[in-house]
Amino acid sequence: MENLKLIIAKNITELRRAASMTQLDLAQKLNYSDKAVSKWERAESVPDISVLKSVAELFGVTVDYLITDHDDSVKAVNDGKSEKAKLPRADITRIIFLCMSVLLVWLAGTVAFVALNAVGYAKDWLSFIYCIPATFIVWLILNSCWFKGRFNFIIISALMWTLLTSLHVTLLTVGINFWLFYILGIPSQGIIIVLAALAWKIKKDRVEAEKVESAQVTEAA
Repeated sequence: MENLKLIIAKNITELRRAASMTQLDLAQKLNYSDKAVSKWERAESVPDISVLKSVAELFGVTVDYLITDHDDSVKAVNDGKSEKAKLPRADITRIIFLCMSVLLVWLAGTVAFVALNAVGYAKDWLSFIYCIPATFIVWLILNSCWFKGRFNFIIISALMWTLLTSLHVTLLTVGINFWLFYILGIPSQGIIIVLAALAWKIKKDRVEAEKVESAQVTEAA
């Protein structure tokens, strides 16, 4: 049993690394905690059969592969399947849903444009201007829920600048050129960059810690 734990730990670790995932990434895709994944990779516990099946489907291998010792690396098994490992079907579905959500934002903007035009509002085109920051709001929410906040700092930056631009354009339509809005964006952008750098460093440190733990498991085997 102990030998089986070590085999499963080694295979899950190699598959996860081949897919460029952290333990947290894998845990979120399986709806488990990263502590549970860490225990699996340290051979302290073994996932039950339903979880092993989910892991196998996620990486495009069989359950038998996960419980079998291999002399060669995971590269041979993943040959021709690396794209599937990196972009599971669930992620494809989420990307499609994200695109549909963005299209719905622009549909709402179009409906607002038609309604405002019907009542004779001269600045009906502003509905499309505000669709831009609204798009980034939807993207930010779904990206945080489904893609672990990857690239959130870019989305937040785009949201901030497009919102400031929308406000500026709105004021221009009434003859007010209040360009000082953009000055607010400069320190805000600096804060976003600093927070993004800190988040990247924390994630990098976690990955390095996982590599050390995995190396210790391999040496123990």
